[in-house]
Order: sequence, then C-alpha cells, then structure tokens
Amino acid sequence: MRMPERILNEAEISRVIEMAWEDRTPFEAMQVQFGLNQDGVIKLMRAHLKHGSFKLWRERTRGQATKHLQLRSPEVARHKANHRVKQF
Repeated sequence: MRMPERILNEAEISRVIEMAWEDRTPFEAMQVQFGLNQDGVIKLMRAHLKHGSFKLWRERTRGQATKHLQLRSPEVARHKANHRVKQF
C-alpha cells in the first residue's frame, strides 16, 4: 500500500535540497524526516532546481556510496553541520 505524499512547506523544501547536496546525508535520512524516498527527492530536486544544477547534482550523487546507507562504510559516522543551530 502506497502512503500519500506529504505536502512540504517552503522551509522543508529548502532543507531537503540542502540535505540532498550534502555528501554525508543519505537518502534514507530524508525519507525518515520528510517521507521522501530517493525517487521523491529526485522529483523534488528536478522541480526546484535549474536544469543545469539538477544535472550537476545527479552526476554528483549517482553511485555515491555515502548517499546510501547500505553502501556506506561503517566508519562514516553521523555528521552534524556546524551552521545548524539546535532549536529548543
């Protein structure tokens, strides 16, 4: 059974795009947080990026081991970006 797609607000879309560009953020993390699987992230990126930026991102993520938990080395630990401020 397919789950209905969640409608994301502008801030969530921006965060998904930011996470998608980060090398260490796997697609599985985006699925847990926003309900978007890899195909959903690709569709979102295609819809919200310029064509050239989308192509560059796809070339960069295609086959990248750190974007998939199953392909990731166990030595790659969780990464916390310095620019993200913890909100209470």
